[in-house]
Amino acid sequence: MLWSRLIDAVREAGQYATAAEAERVTRLVLSALGAQVVGDERVDLARRLPQEAARVLASQIPATRRLSAAEFVDGVAARTAGATAATARWDVSSVLGVVAEVAGDDLTDRLLTHLPAGYALLFGRAELLRAA
Repeated sequence: MLWSRLIDAVREAGQYATAAEAERVTRLVLSALGAQVVGDERVDLARRLPQEAARVLASQIPATRRLSAAEFVDGVAARTAGATAATARWDVSSVLGVVAEVAGDDLTDRLLTHLPAGYALLFGRAELLRAA
């Protein structure tokens, strides 16, 4: 997939008025995700994304603590001028829904097993209960 196609997909998913707005949101969400995804899943996701998206994802230093899904959304909101939790959730879901399509089901499943509960909804999936 090309960067321009990724941006077009995010623009369509999020119903953004311009490609520039979709690109801004994509960069912001991918950079936040890059701090949360580590190990083989990070490498495999970077391989499936367009080169520019992979750079944004991989350039982030992994966080020492995994954020809950709500904290992740709040972090995106804090980095977006004028954003609310609702608009940030829309932005995150728009980008991560497209990322899930690009990544494929197997890799998305692997990503979700390494992220705290609540992220599945952000990736456009039902949240499955995890075994204790």
